Amino acid sequence: MRDIAEQMLRRAVEDERQEFGSFFLSRFLGLDIAYQGEACTVSFHVVRPLFNPQGTLHGGILATALDISMGHLVNHVAGAGTTLEMKVQYLAAVREGRVTCHATFLKRGRKTFFVQSEASNATGEPIAFATSTWQLLNRS
Repeated sequence: MRDIAEQMLRRAVEDERQEFGSFFLSRFLGLDIAYQGEACTVSFHVVRPLFNPQGTLHGGILATALDISMGHLVNHVAGAGTTLEMKVQYLAAVREGRVTCHATFLKRGRKTFFVQSEASNATGEPIAFATSTWQLLNRS
């Protein structure tokens, strides 16, 4: 496990970019980010350093991936925003494989967006859902 954790940290610090698609946390977690029209997909492999003491993927890691999928979608379509609130519902534990978070809009306003993301495991079964409210950041 130590080797995997060292690889994760090395991958994160080898690049100093802090931009959409590549920032420290996304590199550390090994996130793959892709867009399909007005949808964003964030996927990653479940590895033991991301487990909670119960031996499953930590819920905070999953919530982070869901949030990133929604934030990247808002940025891709309308510009940088901030999460005003977020609710996550967990459906199943994950111990292995690939997790995919698929974000789409529920409703788009001029400055406020309602977004959802569904996380599924490697076999496509849902493992968590999130909904959130986003507000565009003021441009300077």
